[in-house]
Amino acid sequence: MKIALTGSTGFIGKELVTALGNKAQKIIQIGRNTSEVNSVDYIYVKGLNSTTQFNLSTHKCDVLVHCAARVHIMHDNSSAPLEDFREVNTYGTLNLAQQAADAGVKRFIFISSIKVNGESTELGLPFKSDDNFVPTDHYGLSKYEAEVGLREISAKTGMEVVIIRPPLVYGQGVKANFASIVKWVNKGIPLPLGSVNANKRSLVYLDNLVDLIVTCIDHPNAANQTFLVSDDHDVSTTELLREMARGGGRPSRLIPVPVGAMQFAANLVGKGAVAARLFGSLQVDIEYTKKVLNWTPPVSFSEGIRRCFYK
Repeated sequence: MKIALTGSTGFIGKELVTALGNKAQKIIQIGRNTSEVNSVDYIYVKGLNSTTQFNLSTHKCDVLVHCAARVHIMHDNSSAPLEDFREVNTYGTLNLAQQAADAGVKRFIFISSIKVNGESTELGLPFKSDDNFVPTDHYGLSKYEAEVGLREISAKTGMEVVIIRPPLVYGQGVKANFASIVKWVNKGIPLPLGSVNANKRSLVYLDNLVDLIVTCIDHPNAANQTFLVSDDHDVSTTELLREMARGGGRPSRLIPVPVGAMQFAANLVGKGAVAARLFGSLQVDIEYTKKVLNWTPPVSFSEGIRRCFYK
């Protein structure tokens, strides 16, 4: 089987290339890494947008896994952020999908985002794959619109579409806020989060997400389905930090500051949204994924956290 892959140098893509290589799959990487332009297994493009030509017909791929995306950018100064997200995540994705269908690709796997479902959940009321919601977040909306367009392309062309919506993905090499927390725990810095135990959040370890993607490549029941994914083990912020300390072999230094006081202080300094993610819940229900694919996450939450410190 020949598999095309975008985002192969990214956090998810690199691990996916390794997993597919271990299964002796033929991989065609699509990207803008100029060092690999001369490789017969690399399709060089300047970027992902509505006009990019991918020349897929010359490679005769069976499946295309689309991991590349425009993600949230710190201190984004764009004058039209929604259109910037749409140009890559919506129009670029649909341009790629249409060219894939025209080139005879049988299955298109789209790595979307749980933000399509929303920003948070009520405790004990997790997101499900068939929830009907239109996000307002620019990133989430661009992914949502891509999903809608992909289903239309599938209906017109017969190309199978599989959509996967992960929550926060963690693992060795993770960046942004999760990486900062790992560093704080590693250094033994006391954190004022010992009272944040009334929320629940779903996360997914990188190897678990990759395992699901690989499963969806040729599983007959995956065709034209939308799947949520997680470690199937929801934790509070306090539980997460304690598990991280345990996984890193460090003492758990958590100070029990009242959540209300921290939220008030965060609002004063313009960090209310960050605090909401720390203190709020975001749960996903993966029972449908497990049932349809007969799949369970191969790596436990505790082991995934440990591997953030020791692979």
